[in-house]
Amino acid sequence: MVVAIKALACELPAREGVPLARWHCPDLARSAAEQGIVASVSGTTIWRWLSADAIKPWRVRSWIFPRDPAFAAKAGRVLDLYARIFDGQPLGEDDYVISADEKTSIQARIRRHPSLPAAPRRPPRTEFEYTRGGALQYLAAWDVHRARVFGRCEPKTGIEPFGRLVTQVMTTEPYASARRVYWVVDNGSSHRGQTSARRLQQTWPALHLIHLPVHASWLNQVEVYFSVIQRKILTPNDFGSLTEVEAGLLAFQDYYQHIAAPFQWKFTTTDLDQLLKRLAAHDPTAPALAA
Repeated sequence: MVVAIKALACELPAREGVPLARWHCPDLARSAAEQGIVASVSGTTIWRWLSADAIKPWRVRSWIFPRDPAFAAKAGRVLDLYARIFDGQPLGEDDYVISADEKTSIQARIRRHPSLPAAPRRPPRTEFEYTRGGALQYLAAWDVHRARVFGRCEPKTGIEPFGRLVTQVMTTEPYASARRVYWVVDNGSSHRGQTSARRLQQTWPALHLIHLPVHASWLNQVEVYFSVIQRKILTPNDFGSLTEVEAGLLAFQDYYQHIAAPFQWKFTTTDLDQLLKRLAAHDPTAPALAA
């Protein structure tokens, strides 16, 4: 009986004729009784049985297979840069690696009532209802090895706003006199393709634009900084105006700069090869992605 219910939990509900997107324990209890697996059982009992094997059908994770045929080469080049290597050679003291991207559509949610701080036996509280005060974009550049952060707020993304971020960094020492500054970016329209690489290098000869593979933002270290931003300043979102949003973001940026340290990046090219081999085993029709 227990094994049969565990097997049921490992099937998609639709295949069992149940109109659910995913199982929860009470639904499993009901379906098990309807199928004659058991006369009666509680959802709590089923949860205890599933927990013994760490089966959690109520949780869902998504995935996407890499579809860039040059995924291994592009991702490996970025991981080498994180390890201070480029084209098999170690980077010099006057070489820098910048990870850059945009965090888009940051809203100003104007709450109906002021938020309340924590109190004994009560967490901080924020009013649920709000009016929308517009949205802005936060562009940031993170020095991977020196933990320096540059950022700016813009009304929209695009080639010109990204160019202003580049100017902000490249006119600041030590990048202004650097031998090479590698910019790791995704494939967003603000900096997509070799046209962007040539345009930026014409203005900044030391700048080398390094594109991640498609669907590989998880390899962009600035996303880790954005997750800090999300946790520390944007949750809960409680701003009276876009001016307050911008002031809050830039104030946090200055605050974080004083305590920041390089991220302990542990995913290496060896890990990448192993990952791509596992993915290829799941999808034999995919391009040969592993190096």
